[in-house]
Amino acid sequence: MKIRIERIHPEAQLPHYAHGPTEDAGMDLRAVEEVRLEPGVPGLIPTGLRVEIPSGCEGQIRMRSGLALKHALILPNSPGTIDPGYRGEVKVIVLNLGREAYTVRKGERIAQLVVARYEPVEWEEARVNESARGDGGFGSTGAH
Repeated sequence: MKIRIERIHPEAQLPHYAHGPTEDAGMDLRAVEEVRLEPGVPGLIPTGLRVEIPSGCEGQIRMRSGLALKHALILPNSPGTIDPGYRGEVKVIVLNLGREAYTVRKGERIAQLVVARYEPVEWEEARVNESARGDGGFGSTGAH
């Protein structure tokens, strides 16, 4: 699949598979600015990129596992979604759950981008068929 992408910042880097598309689902997104993330305060990390996600697809932004494990950084809207009609700069919302500030450096791999297909839905209002599970919710399986 080919997707149009535009660098809107001179230091922007195209998303890149670290080990190639046969081994990685996500492409690394890099920061184009230094951003200090204080504990408990969400920050917005610019990538300097605009993308043209095709209709029937979405761009999913996910936190890199190393940053989550080592520095307690998360995406509070995980995964973030880039809709097909969005044409603004791709920015990553990051929340620092750690005890001390973390500074995202210019050029640092901050998140991953996965492009995934989705099925458009039309709702049909009707009585919903029953199932074996019924209305059993969280923890209803009894599995431990």
